[in-house]
Amino acid sequence: MMTSAHPFADRPWLAAYPEGVPHDIDEVTETLPEMLAASVRRFGRRPALEFFGAQTSYRELDDAVARVASALRSRGVRRGDRVALVLPNCPQHVIAFYAAIRLGAIVVEHNPLYTPRELRHQFEDHGASVAIVWDAVADVVAEFPADIRPGHIIAVDMTRAMPRGTRLALRLPIRRAREARAKLTSAPTRRGVEAWERLLGARRLPRRVAGPAVGDPALLLYTSGTTGTPKAAVLTHRNLRANAAQGRAWVPELREGDETFYGLLPMFHAYGMTLCGTFAMSIGAKLVLFPTVDVDLVVAAAKKSPPTFLPAVPPVYDRLARAAHEGRLDLGGVRFAISGAMTLTTATINRWEEASGGLLVEGYGMTETSPVALGNPMGPARRPGTVGVPFPGTDIRVVDPDDPSVDRAPGEEGELLIRGPQVFAGYWHRPDETAETLLADGWVRTGDIVTVSDDGFVTVVDRIKELIITGGFNVAPSEVEEVLRTHPDVADAAVVALPRPQGGEMVAAAVVLEDGAVATAAALRDFCRTRLAAYKVPRRIEVVDELPRSLIGKVLRREVRARLLGVAAD
Repeated sequence: MMTSAHPFADRPWLAAYPEGVPHDIDEVTETLPEMLAASVRRFGRRPALEFFGAQTSYRELDDAVARVASALRSRGVRRGDRVALVLPNCPQHVIAFYAAIRLGAIVVEHNPLYTPRELRHQFEDHGASVAIVWDAVADVVAEFPADIRPGHIIAVDMTRAMPRGTRLALRLPIRRAREARAKLTSAPTRRGVEAWERLLGARRLPRRVAGPAVGDPALLLYTSGTTGTPKAAVLTHRNLRANAAQGRAWVPELREGDETFYGLLPMFHAYGMTLCGTFAMSIGAKLVLFPTVDVDLVVAAAKKSPPTFLPAVPPVYDRLARAAHEGRLDLGGVRFAISGAMTLTTATINRWEEASGGLLVEGYGMTETSPVALGNPMGPARRPGTVGVPFPGTDIRVVDPDDPSVDRAPGEEGELLIRGPQVFAGYWHRPDETAETLLADGWVRTGDIVTVSDDGFVTVVDRIKELIITGGFNVAPSEVEEVLRTHPDVADAAVVALPRPQGGEMVAAAVVLEDGAVATAAALRDFCRTRLAAYKVPRRIEVVDELPRSLIGKVLRREVRARLLGVAAD
C-alpha cells in the first residue's frame, strides 16, 4: 500500500500556473446534459455548431437533442443501455451523443473507418441495443449475426446537415454515403435500418423523464490501455465534466459565448470528444465540425468563421501553418492551440506561432484520464520539450515500474501515476485488467516512463507499454500480429513502432514465412487492409528468418525494433 506522502505531494508545479488558473476545480455535481442545458439558457441564440457553413444555434441543438432522446426512449433505450455511434464529425454526431446520455444511456464511440472485423469485435463486447451509424457503413452493422446486431440501426446521411446545393461535399470521400442511402431507402424494412430524420420528427422528451446521475457511466471508448488488446474504458459524467472544467480553468482568457473551436479531432477519440464535444459546449463556443482533416475545408470555413481555439496534432499544425505561409489561410485569430497524442517539436511550435501569433503548447493524457491530465502553461512558463505540469486538481507520482509502492525522486526515471477527478472508472467488464491499471486510492498507471523536474515539469522518456501511437491513434502490436499470423504464408510476426522521418511513429512488422512461402510485403499489407483500419496497417514489413525470443519463448520486441532500425540492441 502506498503512503500518502510522496516526493510530489506538495505540488511544486503550482508555482508555474499563470495568473487566474486555480489550483483545484470545484467538486463536480453537474451531469453532461445539465452542462449543455446551462449553455442553452445562457447562449440560446448563439451558434453551437457549424457544418459547411450551416449553423445550428444552442436552442436548435437543444430541441434536436430532446426529440432524438424521445425517439430513442420510444425504441426502448433506458438508463445503462448502450447506444453505439459509428459516425464522422457532423451535427448528427453531437445530437446523438447528448440525446443518448440524456436518458442515462451509455454512448459507445466507434471509428467509422474500422473494418467489419474490428467493429464486430467491439459490438460483441458492449452489446448495444441501438446503433446510430454513417449510412456508408450501415450495411456492415446490419449484417452482423443476430445475437450481436442491435435491435435498432439508424442511418445518418450527414450531407443532410450541409447547406442545400453545397458543392464542397462533392470533394469529400463521402459520396459512398449517398450511394448507400439510395440502397437503404429502397429496402429499409428488409434490412431493419431506418433513417435519422425519423428520430428528428419525434415529440420533445418530457422534462419529467429522469436523467443520469453524475457518477453514472456516460461513455465507453475503446483503448489498448497499457497492455493487451482493445477494451472499453468507462468514463463517467463526473470524469468528462471534470476534464472540461479543467480545460476551462487552464485557459482563463477564453471568452464564454464568444469563441470558435475547430473540430478537426474525431469525436470517436477521447481527445476530440473532450476538447470539442464537451469542453466547447461547456463554454458556449461555436464548434465548427469537419468530417475529415482537409486543409481546403479549413481554408473555406475560416472565411466565414475564423478559429480562435484549435486543438489538433502536430502534423495538422504543420499543414495549416504551411497554408498560412502560402497566403491561403489567415490564422491570426487563433489565440490558443493545444497539441497532444504525439511529440510536439520546437520547429512545429515556431512555424505555428509565426503564422498565428498565438500560443501552441503540448499536453499529455490517455483515454483513461478523459483524456487530458497535464499541459504546458498557456504563458511564459511553458517549457517546450516537456508535456507540462498537472492540470488543476490533478496529482502525480513517479514510481518503480516493477513495484509501484516505491517512489522515485525528482529527476529519476520511473512510471508516471496520475490521480484526479478525470481518472476513469475502470474497463468495461474487465475486473482483472482494471485492477492492473487502476491502483489503490485512485491512482492510474500510465505505462509511460518519465522524469519530473524539481518544479514539477514532466518529460516522457519511454513507454513500458508496447502501444504504437501513429497519427494520434493507439495501435496494439498484438492485434496487428494476430492478423498477420492468419495469413497462410506467415508462420510468425512481431510488430513494433519505428520513428517516422517527419516525427511520430509508424507501424512496422517483422514476419517469418512458412517454408517455401513467397508472400511479399505489398501482398501482406493488402491482406491487412481488409482486416484492419488503415492506420494500423504496417507501413514497413520485413521478412526475417526468425524472431528474437527470451529464454521462456517471449518475443523480444525491443530487439526486433533494433534490428529493423539496423542497430544492435543495448
